[in-house]
Amino acid sequence: MRRVVVTGLGLVTPLGPSLDASWTALVDAQSGVGPITLFDATAYRTRFAAEVKGFSAEPFVAHRKLKELDRYSQFAVAAAVMAWRDAGLADDLPESVRNHIGAIVGVGIGGLDTIERHHRTLLEKGPNRVSPYFVPAAISNMAAGQVAMRLGLRGINYCTTSACASGAHAVGEAFRLVQRGASDVMLAGGAEAAITPLGVAGFNAMLALSTRNDEPLRASRPWDRGRDGFVMGEGAGILVLEARDHALARGARIWAEVVGYGATDDAHHVTQPAPEGEGAQRAMAEALRDGAIDPARVGYINAHGTSTPQGDVQETRAIRAVFGAHAHRLAVSSTKSMTGHLLGAAGGVEAAFTALALHHETLPPTINLDDPDPACDLDYVPHRARRAAVDVALTNSFGFGGTNVTLALARHG
Repeated sequence: MRRVVVTGLGLVTPLGPSLDASWTALVDAQSGVGPITLFDATAYRTRFAAEVKGFSAEPFVAHRKLKELDRYSQFAVAAAVMAWRDAGLADDLPESVRNHIGAIVGVGIGGLDTIERHHRTLLEKGPNRVSPYFVPAAISNMAAGQVAMRLGLRGINYCTTSACASGAHAVGEAFRLVQRGASDVMLAGGAEAAITPLGVAGFNAMLALSTRNDEPLRASRPWDRGRDGFVMGEGAGILVLEARDHALARGARIWAEVVGYGATDDAHHVTQPAPEGEGAQRAMAEALRDGAIDPARVGYINAHGTSTPQGDVQETRAIRAVFGAHAHRLAVSSTKSMTGHLLGAAGGVEAAFTALALHHETLPPTINLDDPDPACDLDYVPHRARRAAVDVALTNSFGFGGTNVTLALARHG
């Protein structure tokens, strides 16, 4: 079983279209939430979201190929190219090496914008006007496929689709492949672009979204008494996972080490977490067991922390159940307070944020935590980032259908 390290990171988020821009805004406690500009949301109960701003795919995708990629795939390819370059991997690697490099990109919904646009074409102009690029752009595995084509990756390639745990499952499964020697290098993470008329209408119909239209910057407020639902976000986060000996042999810079992976299901409800966060408890416990980690070594948890009434309480209860008295000595924060909830991309983005937190010895804050819910009584790093050298950190991702993932990362040294 090989040790697995993170050697490259790529981010496209509501905080910025690059790794540096996203991290800088995160530690500065900035919010990426604002009025929806991607479509006319005047008639919607929720009229704001965390959109990616200032993004252009053309530095990463040839102009002639843009029509083949839904917005979520454009985000994925951009983040993957950034991560590849950040890892210092050469563009001219021989095929024999590329045969052992793969990509797993999680997505919760897929090409929803493409589906909606082509459905309008079908209704308005008829079936013969639907583009031949419709299916290739819409299907959920195409982000991973486009990443492979862009970078010439000839190893294992597929998509994990597990709602809001998709990106975290992708990182966990890639970790296993490298750990067990099936691949030397994997690109893994998540991508999502579901801020569309149907996407927002669907989550509004479930009463899942915040409706704080008068102050959208304050709408995502995990663990706050005034929280009223999550804020939709979009973007991508891709990590380069590499066998440690392989990384050291080529002199790569190492952001962090992946040391544990836990995955469970509640088997309880379509959307609601199990009582006491039972499935989340087991995911965290499995990640700790997988990495042979003493719970007392964990100093930080990048929580799922969606700003939903039930989810925040149950995750807090799960953390207390797993860590006991130590739960009140470790730091917990929700970067979703700034990025919104990136759905299938969240796990990849938040794994990248966790690696950065370990490397830079800086814990991202939870903003908008002005009136803590009495049921949520942990140290949530309120309002501003905190300098702290942490040995081990967890990142949690939970999704509809009761799926739960915890990744454990350690500071490399």
